[in-house]
Amino acid sequence: MRIRATMAVASGALALSALAVPAAQATGSDGGSGDTRITKVVVDGDNKASVGVSDPRTIKVSVTATDDSGIAGAESFSMTGPGYGFLETGRPTCAASSSTTSTCTASVLVDPKTDYLSNASAGTWYVDAWIDANDGDYIWKEKAGSFNFQRASKLTVNASPEPVAKGKTLTVTGKLSRANWETLTYKGYTNQPVKLQFRKAGTSTYTTVKTVTSNSTGDLKTTTTANSDGYWRFSFAGTTTTPAVSATGDYVDVR
Repeated sequence: MRIRATMAVASGALALSALAVPAAQATGSDGGSGDTRITKVVVDGDNKASVGVSDPRTIKVSVTATDDSGIAGAESFSMTGPGYGFLETGRPTCAASSSTTSTCTASVLVDPKTDYLSNASAGTWYVDAWIDANDGDYIWKEKAGSFNFQRASKLTVNASPEPVAKGKTLTVTGKLSRANWETLTYKGYTNQPVKLQFRKAGTSTYTTVKTVTSNSTGDLKTTTTANSDGYWRFSFAGTTTTPAVSATGDYVDVR
């Protein structure tokens, strides 16, 4: 008989974790060959999940596993991260892609207004998974996959004057900010490299002109030369704790 270690938590809530243990894996069998394997873990499609300051966010976890007898089911997936972060999904639903392989999917709802997120919890998180096979085999794998749990970001831009004479100086300002989960507001993201980009009217591709660093309040300011009609924007590549974001282009008429 198998003995499973479980933890009672409220689904969707972040909780304190008393112990930190090394990554582990256990396989076993109630009569099978003990060959169950986890082959893939995907969180929200791209292993990145960002949460803002007001709207609830559903995070989807998919775990693909294989066994020669096929996959019977899975236990709720748990996710752990920095700042004592802990999340647990509902019970997964498994869909077979072949006689041996299935992808088990579940989700968890995170509400920044009620889950009391800590800014320190942003960063790299890990997924723990338990999968059962049809022949009694099973696998439990700690840190079966990882993803970035991020504080949602915003980026603005304004280019002036508008219109502007060809060859004259254009001043471009903006602000990079990200969710502060503890105050439920957006605050400036400081000392971050942000690209100033231009897209000429009638084209579809932005080209980087220069890189600007956000100041102590997240504000951005730079100058450039106006040569053609087109759109100016700031673009931020993102970090482990904060997702990439690009401002909506500001059109400038050059005369």
